[in-house]
Amino acid sequence: MSQAKKFILTLEEVNKSFEGFKAISNLTFYMDDGELRVIIGPNGAGKSSMMDLITGRTKPDSGKIEFGFDTDLTKLNEAEITRLGIGRKFQTPSVYNEHTVFENVWLSLEGSRSVWTTLFSRVTPERRERIYQVLKTVALDGKADWKAGALSHGQKQWLEIGMLLALNPKLLLVDEPAAGMTDEETHKTGELLLSLEGKHSIVVIEHDMTFVRQIARKVTVLHQGTVLCEGTVDEVQNSEKVMEVYLGRKKKH
Repeated sequence: MSQAKKFILTLEEVNKSFEGFKAISNLTFYMDDGELRVIIGPNGAGKSSMMDLITGRTKPDSGKIEFGFDTDLTKLNEAEITRLGIGRKFQTPSVYNEHTVFENVWLSLEGSRSVWTTLFSRVTPERRERIYQVLKTVALDGKADWKAGALSHGQKQWLEIGMLLALNPKLLLVDEPAAGMTDEETHKTGELLLSLEGKHSIVVIEHDMTFVRQIARKVTVLHQGTVLCEGTVDEVQNSEKVMEVYLGRKKKH
């Protein structure tokens, strides 16, 4: 397919097998710059494998994975891909529980410097302003001095999103952000992601369809490592192919 426009992310005819199991099969996927895309699919559909391939945790057996117009991600390692501006948040929040919320974002802002070096260096006014800007975005500016371990599960998720935002990524990959959250936290998470749309390109993997309906403009359904269908939430939920995969039956006419 010739690209008449610039996509922030391009996957074409990507394949990946693990010990004979085909996790990704002829996967083709395009994403616009600034887009918020939701990916759904049953367990084993290839969602996490797709994220692993984009971030360089694993390499494809064949196919093309490009970031921007011409950056070949298959030739780069994880650290190089992160430096390009691709950030990934896993399902379980990973924060420094014994450090404050402020320090968690500061450590992310510092990048490769060690925890020890960072915490004993001076915070410049510019960095302090940047940290509070991030904390305000994720609604934790009032808890800057709290130990991260004292936050609720949902707040830890927001903090980790903030830690990614501190790196100012072009592309955010977010894995099941609503998992384990209360209804109120889930709704706030949706509002947070919607507020980031346009400023960053965002891929969200999610199972909670109420949450998907809140945030999704376009949904991609994966099945057996390939795209089953794409469209709005309504189009996807009314798709015969999707009903067959999820419910084991065809839609009645």
